[in-house]
Amino acid sequence: MTATQKVGRPEISGAGRGAGGSARWWALAALALSGLTIGLDATVLNVALPEVSTALHATTGQLQWFGTAYTLVVGVAMLPAANLGDRYGRKRLLVGSLVLFAAASAWCAVAGSPGELIAARAVLGLAGAALMPLGFAMLPALFEERDARAKAVTIWTAASAAGLPLGPIVGGWLLDHYWWGSVFLLNIPLALAGAAALVVLLPESRSARPIPLDVPGALLSSAGLAGVIYGFINAGQSGWTAATTWGPALAGLVMLAAFAAWERRSTHPLIELSLFGDARFTWGAVHATIANFALFGLLFAVPQYFQSVGGATPLGTGLRLLPMIGGLLIGTQGGGKVAARFGPRLVIAAGFLLSGASLLAAATTRVDTGYGFTAAWIAVLGAGVGLALPAAMTAALSVLSAERAGAGSGLLQALRQVGGTIGVAVLGTVLSSGYHSRVRSHTGHLPGGSAGTVHDSVAAGVEVAGRLHDDVLGRAVRVAFVHGMDLTLIVSGGLVLAGAILAVLFLPRQESPDPGGRADG
Repeated sequence: MTATQKVGRPEISGAGRGAGGSARWWALAALALSGLTIGLDATVLNVALPEVSTALHATTGQLQWFGTAYTLVVGVAMLPAANLGDRYGRKRLLVGSLVLFAAASAWCAVAGSPGELIAARAVLGLAGAALMPLGFAMLPALFEERDARAKAVTIWTAASAAGLPLGPIVGGWLLDHYWWGSVFLLNIPLALAGAAALVVLLPESRSARPIPLDVPGALLSSAGLAGVIYGFINAGQSGWTAATTWGPALAGLVMLAAFAAWERRSTHPLIELSLFGDARFTWGAVHATIANFALFGLLFAVPQYFQSVGGATPLGTGLRLLPMIGGLLIGTQGGGKVAARFGPRLVIAAGFLLSGASLLAAATTRVDTGYGFTAAWIAVLGAGVGLALPAAMTAALSVLSAERAGAGSGLLQALRQVGGTIGVAVLGTVLSSGYHSRVRSHTGHLPGGSAGTVHDSVAAGVEVAGRLHDDVLGRAVRVAFVHGMDLTLIVSGGLVLAGAILAVLFLPRQESPDPGGRADG
């Protein structure tokens, strides 16, 4: 049986059953709210790290683990969580995960030590691991016809993506008025409101036939993803040649190879490897991952540029990212209509061309570049991602039957998660190398350990220059950071433009008949 064949109707009960009615659109609004919550949490912590460091007396390594604990658990638990949703009911796990997300957020807000905050972030990641794929997996059950499904994917994707730049805005405002823990309290009303709405509005959806849990597959995939994600995260801390980088990454790849071999012989696999035989799923997943890479290229470096080079506050940094949200909204609105008429290939290629061109233009940034230029290119980048990302997700989703939507969506989101993690590690290395290559010649005269502090980060370098009243060093640090940022934007832009070429070469011109057997209209 191929990935595009149905093995039976999924069990759907409650409001929203069938293709018609307005209840399913209200259910989509609730799902979009949960996606927005996840997007917000992914970036809201970034602006709070300096205050968290002071309040909890956290080391640099502990600060890194505040983000790593969440990322690692999400990547490890995503595939098993999606499989459990197919087996026991996606609505049930979604509601439970939102409640757990709210509880873990409260724990994060009151954490009294770095170790406690790391543990709370890990629990938050466990909840996020179920929310990300299962919210997306509900869309095939709610929206059977192609056009409505594409519109639903666009709304869900736009809500999730908009949460990323909104995180620094909301987090910055909260930090200006309250203590650092308030950035986590924001999650609680959003998560509980989403859970309540899903209880009322969302139909239950699960596989119509019993799906035995693939325990060996779950263990192998979790161990493999844990090794790969940990290795690439550690690359940003210890370098690519460290044993703690390549050792876990290599072990993870071996585990993933064993996982693939097991899945081929399993009678009830955790994922259907035959999905990769369909160009829509394979290249839809590839392009969704590259689109994430473009977003990370912006969100990784530009907030540091606003704060450490431009002197913006956390709230000011968030507000400066607003043009990106405007671009996202414009791109998603226009992209859906074009994709419905011409298919995903044209929309994805056009979106990637816009995104790649904006990133390469941004690589001409200098220390004295005005904000108007930055606002223009991040708006164009947002529009490009808004065009490409929903179309890529729709192309991949069109392959999935509602029967195994959870497992297929889990695989898609896991690929995006791993790709995003690798992207951050690669971009972090490029930025760090570019920064060090320029700042090293300006630190030889510094006393004590000040040179090492300057090498740590641009924020630390600016702080040292201010403490020493050394304006020359301060400008050298800023110039060095902008050089490193420009290099990351070149790498990101080059990959995105390569994605445009891949879309033209490999994506189908039009969508094939969908899993339900309905031909394109």
